[in-house]
Amino acid sequence: MKEMISSCLDIFKRKDVQNELKICFKPILEIINPYIYMIFTIFFIFFIMLLAILILLLLILRNKQIITKIL
Repeated sequence: MKEMISSCLDIFKRKDVQNELKICFKPILEIINPYIYMIFTIFFIFFIMLLAILILLLLILRNKQIITKIL
């Protein structure tokens, strides 16, 4: 089994095989590429929103303690 894996890795290390794989996967990557950017953008916006909510909650909790001391 290890020999088979090492032989496959040796085949993938060859430049001609790497070039053929690049040529084969290039159309697929061109189709998927805009969606990858869109997903990263959505995750980034989601992270920023969660961070803003956390900051707002912390500010509210701090102000609530000050308000309860005054009352």
